[in-house]
Amino acid sequence: MRILRLAELSANELSALKRRAEVDIEQALSVAGEAIAKIRQHGDEGVLEYARKFDFPGAETGNLKVTEAEFAFAREAIAPELKAAIAHACANIREVHQRQLPEEIQLGEIAPGVFAGEKVSPIASAGLYVPRGKGAFPSVMLMLAVPAVVAGVKRIIVCTPPGKDGSVEPASLVAAEMAGVSEIYKLGGIQAIAAMALGTETVPKIDKITGPCNVYGSAAKRLLYGTTNVGLPAGPSESIILADETTDPRLAALDLLVEAEHGPDSAALLVTHSEAVGLKAAENASEYLKQLPEWRRQFCSTGLSTHGGILLTESLQQSIDFVNEYAPEHMEILTADPMSLLGAIQHAGEILLGPYTPIPTANYCIGVNAILPTGGFARSYSAVSVHEFLKRASLGYLTREGFDRLKHTTQTLADYEGFPAHAMAIRERDAWLQTRDRAQSK
Repeated sequence: MRILRLAELSANELSALKRRAEVDIEQALSVAGEAIAKIRQHGDEGVLEYARKFDFPGAETGNLKVTEAEFAFAREAIAPELKAAIAHACANIREVHQRQLPEEIQLGEIAPGVFAGEKVSPIASAGLYVPRGKGAFPSVMLMLAVPAVVAGVKRIIVCTPPGKDGSVEPASLVAAEMAGVSEIYKLGGIQAIAAMALGTETVPKIDKITGPCNVYGSAAKRLLYGTTNVGLPAGPSESIILADETTDPRLAALDLLVEAEHGPDSAALLVTHSEAVGLKAAENASEYLKQLPEWRRQFCSTGLSTHGGILLTESLQQSIDFVNEYAPEHMEILTADPMSLLGAIQHAGEILLGPYTPIPTANYCIGVNAILPTGGFARSYSAVSVHEFLKRASLGYLTREGFDRLKHTTQTLADYEGFPAHAMAIRERDAWLQTRDRAQSK
């Protein structure tokens, strides 16, 4: 595990630390570009070429979509305890996201006769990407499908990588069904993103795609920006555990490993000004690593020695400043008084407070959404929510009094900006209204 001192990092080293694994996306762009071009030109034929190579060899247009029989099998395949856990998480996630729903129509009088506001409506279609490569993620299915359903999206489809036998992970199918989604396609990576963005004979073109991807899926999203709405940037997992001298290094070590075990490209950092806590946490983490399966242990070891590790600062304020510059996906505050620091954290996908709120509880069942911006995009993007699947149309309404109140200002600005038709629409309407008024008064 790396132990870094912020004060000793060069500008280049600090920049590399902040970039995490996102720098690697450049290597995937050419691969994604070639695949997208083929799928754009050949539709299903192009999708199947990549599906057979990367998803399952027996991919055909007739077996890309999950059938009712497969859903039925999944219901029977998972243990009752797992089914109950999925249902519990689903209920909490639904409750949180229902509370996010805004009023459909908001229209208020901002001046006599001048009404302004907005109308909120769901997007027509959404494509959800649920990864599988390094594990099974029914929790991701819930985090994406529940808010889309709560928002009222009319057509929701899911793409998720199948096993090499063409089967979809059963708990994810059960989660989708509990959330209210039944249109699922057995596709992963670039071919999934491209199929949803471009549309093929089998996979419909979708208005918005969201969901965490590996570096190739992220590259495909970047190249397809403008073809469809590709949602928030959600790449390799990342976290910062913020600690002070009061933090129990055992808890800090445990929570450091949480996001690190997602993959070798994950970036998990323990940031603290307490050298004693940092060094002891590193020691504890080494012991906890021994209890993990070999493949997860390897993921953690690689990530913590390349993109993550322990970062020692010189003060709590310096730690906070680094957090805001880094803008982590997951942020956990394990200091003496977490609530007192909440206002100081400006940029994070999620902020979890105190020793009883470890990242796994938020990943699964607090109800807050765990699909979060990565790669520093928490500076300008938010967690997935119902708002991800809603759009707003501005509303305006003027009474005659309101029109009279605004006509001079509107015409003055139109004349100044050189839009004579704009000004004429006001001037001639005003003349028409005055003529009508005179006629009605006779």
